[in-house]
Amino acid sequence: MSLQPIAPRYSPYQGPAAGWGALRSVTHAWLDSKQPFKNLRALLKTNQHGGFDCPGCAWGDSPHDDRIKFCENGAKAVNWEATKRRVDAAFFARYSVAQLREQSDYWLEYQGRLTEPMRYDAASDHYLPVSWDAAFALIAEHLKGLTDPNQAEFYTSGRASNEAAFLYQLFVRAFGSNNFPDCSNMCHEASGIALNQTVGVGKGSVTFDDFALADAIFVLGQNPGSNHPRMLEPLREAVARGAQVVCCNPLKERGLERFQHPQHPLEMLSNGSAATHTAYFRPALGGDWALLRGMAKQLLAWEREQPGEVFDHAFIAEHTQGIDSYLAELDATSWEAIEAQAGIDLAEIRQMAALYRNAERVIMCWAMGITQHQHSVATIQEIVNLMLLRGNLGRPGAGLCPVRGHSNVQGDRTMGINERPPAALLDALQARFNFQVPRAPGHNTVEAINAMLEGRSRVFIGLGGNFAQATPDSPRSHQALSQCALTVQISTKLNRSHLTCGTDALILPCLGRTDIDHQAGGPQAVTVEDTFSMIHASHGQLEPLSREMRSEPAIIAGIAQATLGRHPVDWNALIVDYGRIRELIADCIPGFADFNQRLQQRGGFYLGNAASTRQWRTASGLANFSSQPLPASLLPTQISQSGAQADLILQTLRSHDQYNTSLYGLDDRYRGVKGQRQVLFINAEDIQRLGFEPGQKVDIDSLWNDGVQRQVRGFTLLAYDIPSGQAAAYYPEANPLVPLDSFGIHSFTPTSKFIGITLSAHQANGSARII
Repeated sequence: MSLQPIAPRYSPYQGPAAGWGALRSVTHAWLDSKQPFKNLRALLKTNQHGGFDCPGCAWGDSPHDDRIKFCENGAKAVNWEATKRRVDAAFFARYSVAQLREQSDYWLEYQGRLTEPMRYDAASDHYLPVSWDAAFALIAEHLKGLTDPNQAEFYTSGRASNEAAFLYQLFVRAFGSNNFPDCSNMCHEASGIALNQTVGVGKGSVTFDDFALADAIFVLGQNPGSNHPRMLEPLREAVARGAQVVCCNPLKERGLERFQHPQHPLEMLSNGSAATHTAYFRPALGGDWALLRGMAKQLLAWEREQPGEVFDHAFIAEHTQGIDSYLAELDATSWEAIEAQAGIDLAEIRQMAALYRNAERVIMCWAMGITQHQHSVATIQEIVNLMLLRGNLGRPGAGLCPVRGHSNVQGDRTMGINERPPAALLDALQARFNFQVPRAPGHNTVEAINAMLEGRSRVFIGLGGNFAQATPDSPRSHQALSQCALTVQISTKLNRSHLTCGTDALILPCLGRTDIDHQAGGPQAVTVEDTFSMIHASHGQLEPLSREMRSEPAIIAGIAQATLGRHPVDWNALIVDYGRIRELIADCIPGFADFNQRLQQRGGFYLGNAASTRQWRTASGLANFSSQPLPASLLPTQISQSGAQADLILQTLRSHDQYNTSLYGLDDRYRGVKGQRQVLFINAEDIQRLGFEPGQKVDIDSLWNDGVQRQVRGFTLLAYDIPSGQAAAYYPEANPLVPLDSFGIHSFTPTSKFIGITLSAHQANGSARII
């Protein structure tokens, strides 16, 4: 049952990002799809007008560029989805659920595309075929049997299209709930909260074209080389034209160091590369807030030395409020506290401040290295503070850029996938569809897990994703799903969530981004929103492997029709032509007027962002400075009161051969790891300090003051260039160490980048399962 094992190896990678290494990796993925020539034609249509939007990251493209627009990881995502391998009834007859649970996550997804609906049979411990009508009837029976609509949880992955997301939220609200646990709860929820409070829009304020105009680009807590590689090109181009690219990350990530462009023949033939940064700083985990506070404090010192030469006083007076309180907070913050928490010395902080001051137009980018912390909201608000001081919002080449992960996670939010929806959205839905929309807040991901654990939620429906593995505190998340009366997974490929099933369980196979979506009205396009608020059409290019696979909108409509009849719409009639869904979106969601007509524009259309035009949709009508003292300690009280001293602070991260929970292989080329994932990256001095040897296997316990043991076992110590006192391990293997109750202040984003851990020599007789 296992794939051919690869001998684990570890040796530092010397090459640049992308280049020949990327071409070799793409070629392997292409050939391994089992239909290489079909997939090659599909790849050339990736992110092109009339083609399909990459199922990987949400990075945008220039609408003026007709070159190849997929990166290494995008090609892997396409070939991983567009495989000829099938997981069908014969497969499930061959393997019981218990047997499948023993396999790795990589093995499960490698088996291929799900091709027919299946229902779990507890008596045989196998999934058995079920008709679509019977599956929809079973879901309707469970939903209508609940005593309260809020006893169901409706999860959404960032892969879902705008059309699917809009139908999903409309169905769930017509059913009577706002329970929308969503993948965004685990990544950029903190960004949305911080930006809504400060500038009135929870999205980035820049467009793709702004990167070519910026004098400085700050890249904070982000690894674009693996997570959104197409970002490397504008960073490289910025360096080449003399702009500053300032990287701030504890790890020296290869994509932030140098890049070899696969579409530059001379560079490839000469094995050359170009820098992707001009300055690189390595703060402590969780130290970004203090670092940013130090930059602002230095700017204030320079402003007092040269009044009117540093701050943009005209902008501050016309567009902001709260400046006096914020400056008082800067004065109250000591340099000693800043240096202690930032983890870098004051000279480096002042250097960063100078780089910021000397640039007229600045973009600040960030990702989960900023958001997955206890103080993530405050840290992002400190980013906003810095930008407000010099008026770096609402003008070309400047602005805020939270870099989203999955390809339509931002679009899902725009469509209303939100457990705490704005009143304006609910008002619009109620007016258009004439039913009483639920107003009470629903459950986010953490709240949904707790509700399932406590028996308050009995049904789980997952629109894509891999909830069991993506969520924190894996054993508790698995237990939560298994306690449900019904779990439904709408999926393209087999994953751990299908094997962590409720008493009743369904697997509903859906089309992917690469598949042609045949409906009665002809082949359909869906739409997505990228990280720059551009709306694109996506047309599948490949014939589906099975006629039993259905589109996400069709599956949602089938569930809704079985549960609600034709209330508040004729669900099945909408599936004939997705243009009908887009007309409803245009009626309810701001920015989508004439949706179907504007979609014909080459490159899609810009949804707009009020903050980019200096319109502040806050309660005050102004952009808000945020004034908060730095925390007394970065260590949460639940760790300090746990009764043990942390050996290290751990962050979880992706390997280069994965996207979210999808593992394309067992290698991590840029970090020099081959054939293994249960590894702990650790400073060589820390290995010696803790009494271990490089290559030794250890068991890892996380610290939290709730009496629960959270442990992973048999991780290999890899001596790595990482700041002392820090460690890193792959997600989802390290997710069991993240306490469910460890999330950000003012957000529910898990603190996956700040976990207190202790190490002990591996006990080979342990019972922990390798995931």
